[in-house]
Amino acid sequence: MSNIVAIVGRPNVGKSTLFNRLIGRRQSIVDDFSGVTRDRQYGVCDWGGKQFTVVDTGGFVLNSNDVFESAIRSQVRLATEEAAIVIFMVDVTTGITDLDEQVADMLRRSKKPVILVVNKVDNHTRLLDAQEFWSMGFPETLMMSSITGSGSGEVLDAVLPFINEPLDEDFGIPKISIIGQPNAGKSSFLNALIGEERAIVTEIAGTTRDTTHTRYSKFGKDFILIDTAGIRKKAKVHENLEFYSVMRAITAIEESDICMLMIDATQGLEHQDLAIFGLAKERRKGIVILINKWDLVENKEANTAKEWEERLRAKLAPFSDVPIVFMSVLEKQRIMKALDVAEEVHRNRTQRITTSVLNEWLEESMRVLEPPSVKGRFAKIKYITQLPLAYPAFAIFVNNPNYVKESYRQYLENRLRASYNFSGVPLTLFFREK
Repeated sequence: MSNIVAIVGRPNVGKSTLFNRLIGRRQSIVDDFSGVTRDRQYGVCDWGGKQFTVVDTGGFVLNSNDVFESAIRSQVRLATEEAAIVIFMVDVTTGITDLDEQVADMLRRSKKPVILVVNKVDNHTRLLDAQEFWSMGFPETLMMSSITGSGSGEVLDAVLPFINEPLDEDFGIPKISIIGQPNAGKSSFLNALIGEERAIVTEIAGTTRDTTHTRYSKFGKDFILIDTAGIRKKAKVHENLEFYSVMRAITAIEESDICMLMIDATQGLEHQDLAIFGLAKERRKGIVILINKWDLVENKEANTAKEWEERLRAKLAPFSDVPIVFMSVLEKQRIMKALDVAEEVHRNRTQRITTSVLNEWLEESMRVLEPPSVKGRFAKIKYITQLPLAYPAFAIFVNNPNYVKESYRQYLENRLRASYNFSGVPLTLFFREK
């Protein structure tokens, strides 16, 4: 089960521009120079009541000796393999090229659903020129202009039928996923908890091939544990290990309520850990950070853990209200504390605050600090209510949402966290016009 949409195509056809438009912000670097996108980009798109992950891949180049193009080519194949559906983008201004045909042949062999998107169709002449792309034989062929946004709605509508709804299996039982980079100790943690060798553990990164679901019912606890390593053994897996770990983690994050991000204490917090943390945060999942292999850290002193924690929170800012557990799976140190903290985060995520209590809190918050003016105009906040969603989300009604500065939004969120325990849980504030 995957809710991943991969955008593929040869270089400089507009993939990153479409990616930025779908996720609603400028995350991928866009330039006329081909080959700009090398590192994979991941973002979340909401459309038609569904949420899914969009992956921006680099330009697909065959028969090239360039080391970057070789890595891009391999990662495009991995993204296609993990995706629920592929958006294959071509450029109407160049027509069908030999490279387009080669990419199309690769996609046909993958047996994955493909939407052929003809980009840069922004006038009637180009609309006529785009008709030649029907000859490529893809039943779903759409025209759009990623730079203006015309046609993007039709593309998203075509994607939606391939996006799965959450399963109702074991409904109501918290699902806790163990995520992180390869060889951080995720499978060992699962085995230590359930007391059996459920997951294969070796020192070779990439041992866990598929996501594993385990029902945990011990010591008064009841939840589903999801081991998410998911690195398949491939001839060149060492080249794509981090990329593949993220691709597999995405699916597990979508299924879970709480994400336990495991970090190798001997390696520290790396860029890929931050990428996985960002994915869990964007999906508004509860998050617990586990610092594993703490027993292997040398020259520890009384304040070593505190210094580690301060550095971690600085890198996770502004969402730094996340519980951190220092542990050793090998020595079975604090593994039960990790579960206790995960349970607490789940309670934080599912708590409900009545509208009357919230409005008393809002009045007090506004007495402490009134909304600042925007060009001489003031936001008049009327009331607040919690929305009936699976994660903490609040609707705040105001005379004009544009008058609410980002600093005041952050102030209200910080006040919410100070007044109620939302540790480990991303908060969502919607400002709506009253």
